[in-house]
Amino acid sequence: MFVFAHQGFREKIILKISAILTTYNRADMVIEALESILSQQELPDEILLVDDGSTDDTLKKLQPYQEQIKLLTQKKTGISAARNTGIKSAKHDWLTFLDSDDLWKPQKIKRQKEELGQNPDYKICYTNEEWHKNGKWMNQKKVHQKYSGWIYDKCLPLCIISPSSVLIHRSVFERIGFFDTELPACEDYDLWLRMTAIFPVLYIPEKLIIKRAGNWPQLSKQHSLDKYRIVALEKIIKSDKLNPEQLKQTLHMLKKKCYIYKLGCEKHNRNDEIEWIKNIQQQYGL
Repeated sequence: MFVFAHQGFREKIILKISAILTTYNRADMVIEALESILSQQELPDEILLVDDGSTDDTLKKLQPYQEQIKLLTQKKTGISAARNTGIKSAKHDWLTFLDSDDLWKPQKIKRQKEELGQNPDYKICYTNEEWHKNGKWMNQKKVHQKYSGWIYDKCLPLCIISPSSVLIHRSVFERIGFFDTELPACEDYDLWLRMTAIFPVLYIPEKLIIKRAGNWPQLSKQHSLDKYRIVALEKIIKSDKLNPEQLKQTLHMLKKKCYIYKLGCEKHNRNDEIEWIKNIQQQYGL
């Protein structure tokens, strides 16, 4: 139970959390991810595991955990649809996510509860992260520096928020919508732009999750990320949800992304995409 300050007195509020773990064909890794949830110093109140059409032995390996999780299965429709299934099926108002190739450190949930208890006006909380590639620790670059507060402009260049680090109140999704199932990549970038345009975020600088990379399929390896960042930027411009300063910042970033992506398309003779970029540049006077 956590104590929130409210209008001169202290009101006891129980912060109830649904954890949403999503996976596809990562039988061994998803067990490790699930164990990192079950090893939390303070357990979430519900664990939903969404299997996005796995064809390996994921479901068999999950059988010993049937009493501890709510297992949801669906045809393969992608990470966004899997996360959305979890959001819509969750019983509680605070939602947290874990990708099956990531891990939570044992104090992750506890620390987020503590920080939100001290900062009750926030509806979004995320943490710092530790990076491992093929079992070796990696340094983050300066461009991945993270921030607290109104951080829309900080989210424009690239994702600085990891989905596996966030704790988000359901009312945020009710206001801005869910993960975009039409985006094959950068679905998280798109969501953070929509969120941070109208909500401040609380950042915990402690490394409370482990992001793992290695020789397994990952969306970031399968697509040109700047292409879908351009799609997301144009999408939020058309939404009419940005204030004048945010719109100026977004157009500046769109110009930069278009220039860089066009150079790559010219180098590799991708003429259809060159025309697509030219049309965007002309439309926005870039």
